[in-house]
Amino acid sequence: MRKVLLVLLVLVAVGVVAADRLGVRIAEDKIGEQVAAQYNLQQRPDVTIHGFPFLTQAIGGDYDHIEVTIDDWTQQGITVTGVKVDMRGVSAPLSEVTQGSAANVSARTATASAVIPYDVIKKEAPKGVKRIGPKGENLEVDLEGTFLGRPLTSTAIVEVKPTARGIAVTPVSVSSDGGPPVPLALVRQQLTWTVPVADLPVGSRISVIEPTPDGLRVGATAENVRLNDLQQKQK
Repeated sequence: MRKVLLVLLVLVAVGVVAADRLGVRIAEDKIGEQVAAQYNLQQRPDVTIHGFPFLTQAIGGDYDHIEVTIDDWTQQGITVTGVKVDMRGVSAPLSEVTQGSAANVSARTATASAVIPYDVIKKEAPKGVKRIGPKGENLEVDLEGTFLGRPLTSTAIVEVKPTARGIAVTPVSVSSDGGPPVPLALVRQQLTWTVPVADLPVGSRISVIEPTPDGLRVGATAENVRLNDLQQKQK
């Protein structure tokens, strides 16, 4: 009898785990549908709900950690890549999730990250910029142009800072290649521009910028985020 009871307990446990995994997949799909609808995404993002068991989180409507991978995100004609949103302390009532509604879905904190490729940054740059790459905490820019009526190639180091209008790019030093020295003030007049990406999909302004080999990795964090509020901000 004990062996029979043990087998039954094992089967019940396996059934609960299977139901748990099925439930988490359904919830991930529903949340992905909500995010896609709110941001007018052509593809449903990948959603991962962390924590086990899922069913206890779903019944209570409280989730410790949910990740959303959107990949490409377009704002003001600028497309950034590798967009991810990390939400902590998520409240999502089971009735809301199953009905595909986001009226009462919120997160204690939501952190978004993305990469702005260098070719995107270059498209916004003034004429004469030939290459952009990382240089420590700054960027290195190769330039071609004319100075005092003569062709000149030079290299400038530019800093990048988040602003209300986007990412401001400003020269901090310049060196010419075998030609006369170019005044930094003149370079700043001609080589200062803004990449119009100020916010990420959590409705918060970019606050972190890190140069990487593939582009600028940017981040933004918001607190007490309601998905419905984000939807209204996007309209």
